[in-house]
Amino acid sequence: MLHLHNSWCRKVPGVICLALLAAACPAAAPAATATAGIYLEDLTSPELRERIAAGTTTALVPIGGTEQSGPHIVLGKHNVRARVLAGQIAARLGDTVVAPVVAYVPEGSIAPPAAHMRFAGTISIPDAVFESLLESTAKSLCQHGIRDVFFLGDHGGYQKNEEKAAERVNHVPGCRAHALLAYYDAAQNAYVADLKQRGFADAEIGTHAGLADTALALAVDPALVRPAQLAAGARGGVRAGVHGDPTRATVALGRIGVERIVDASVTAIRAARQTQAAPNPNPVQRK
Repeated sequence: MLHLHNSWCRKVPGVICLALLAAACPAAAPAATATAGIYLEDLTSPELRERIAAGTTTALVPIGGTEQSGPHIVLGKHNVRARVLAGQIAARLGDTVVAPVVAYVPEGSIAPPAAHMRFAGTISIPDAVFESLLESTAKSLCQHGIRDVFFLGDHGGYQKNEEKAAERVNHVPGCRAHALLAYYDAAQNAYVADLKQRGFADAEIGTHAGLADTALALAVDPALVRPAQLAAGARGGVRAGVHGDPTRATVALGRIGVERIVDASVTAIRAARQTQAAPNPNPVQRK
């Protein structure tokens, strides 16, 4: 594309060419800079060292999961949602980076299949493996100079596992891990209360792939939802992996939940970091 533009621009005055190119992609710059320096996987190693040396003390570990959500929501819903919301939380905090999403989580027995494993596409790992993964991730981040690591889980089934992993990490001097339960609680309590105030009933709001879950997915990324399958999800109910009725879900309703989750998470993280922190024995070394 750039080669075509450059060839064409040689035929028109320079100022006019620049103006036309700018008009052709007006949103490019904001899109590129909105999350600059937030996601760990988008940084180089020296860039991360510089950020830590400049005062970045916190890392978020977004936890998703690969699981069914009825016929109308994609299998990676939790992964996308956790990453996007973690990015918004980190942007609000300012001195925070976001680790890569943990996409493999406990989802029930594999053989015989139980819970979400009864539906195609769900991937499950043992609790002990999951907890060990979180523990090692936090310790790795602290080794590089991060002081506070927050586990941010988008699915209810592993909240206790987050707490267990954090407890083990906290036996390591200079490294503090936190299970950010406020993230999930906001989606299940404050957000549900908001929906009820707008006239939606529990049966419609649901607990999995219903109105609330689907609206959140729409607000984060509409591509996560198959609108033509919403009615099928409602009709299929539990047999289709759906608890609730997603048919009236909208982006606007989902944004209410996004705001609740981000606000609650930022408040909880700031409160947790105010407690006395031990000095990190593994400060990042400049090279």
